[in-house]
Amino acid sequence: MIEIIDSKNASHQFQIKSSSGSTLLTSIEFDIKEGLETALTTLKNLKITRGNFERQTNHEGKFLFNFKDGNGMLLGASQLYDSEAGLENGIKNLINRLTDLTEL
Repeated sequence: MIEIIDSKNASHQFQIKSSSGSTLLTSIEFDIKEGLETALTTLKNLKITRGNFERQTNHEGKFLFNFKDGNGMLLGASQLYDSEAGLENGIKNLINRLTDLTEL
């Protein structure tokens, strides 16, 4: 499921949620609605590879990933995970959700 979020400062974001409702990815903020729509179209047409994911560890030792398009442009970031296995599971769940999008 994709949830569109319009913030008070007139920016737009989307979140991709798992079937259980937890947030897998929160997009960057888009100043104009067309930017958001372009990003969503990109997601539906994206061939996902390992290169789309940038795995990181924050200063508290938590794990997260950034998700990029085929040109390396940042589309969004994950939630924080306590373990590397949790991070990899989050990536797997996101890939499954994105695959569902391409089949619509």
